[in-house]
Amino acid sequence: LQLVESGGGLVQPGGSLRLSCAASGFTLDYYRIGWFRQAPGKEREGVSSISESGSTTNYADSVKGRFTISRDHAKNTVYLQMINLKPEDTAVYYCAASKSSAYGTYLSPAAYNYWGQGIQVTVSL
Repeated sequence: LQLVESGGGLVQPGGSLRLSCAASGFTLDYYRIGWFRQAPGKEREGVSSISESGSTTNYADSVKGRFTISRDHAKNTVYLQMINLKPEDTAVYYCAASKSSAYGTYLSPAAYNYWGQGIQVTVSL
């Protein structure tokens, strides 16, 4: 089971990026998918998650109104659209898949079983 992130890079403050999380070897349809990030010297934090059907999404307060998570079942891919990026969004971003997660744990790294390798997002002038 493999998750691969793409779409990261360097962007100026106020800019936008779209991250993609593609699965290899399994279908994402049966998994809740989360996006997490980890900045140097900080703990990994949950950014957003989306339910198996795509009908329910969750966001950290710090990204509400700026980030949008979505999934394309046909492409077996989950996206994180990020707009109005800020320097404090700089981090390595990870996508992860959860087979079963309880309400209240959707943004908790411990609830996720499979992880991608991470991709760097840098917001800077």
